Amino acid sequence: MKKILVVCGNGLGSSFIVEMNVKKILGELGIQAEVSHTDLATSKTESADVYLGSKDIVGQLEDGKRYVIGLQNILNQSEIKEALQQYFTKE
Repeated sequence: MKKILVVCGNGLGSSFIVEMNVKKILGELGIQAEVSHTDLATSKTESADVYLGSKDIVGQLEDGKRYVIGLQNILNQSEIKEALQQYFTKE
């Protein structure tokens, strides 16, 4: 099962909201994945198949080894859905 880690800058409030949206979207797409959320500092030590968050934050995670999805608007469900569809269709 794939693991998706939703990342936010400091606190965990916005990443929790995005986590809920990701779970909803994955359900609509019929995709099973483990989804959790964390702050940026902790995410650097976590292992996941996909890291998702705002472009200005998750850009710090890009190292050529991680699959990172940077969103313009973390609350835009259409943008989240499109990004997840791209990831899961490439698999």
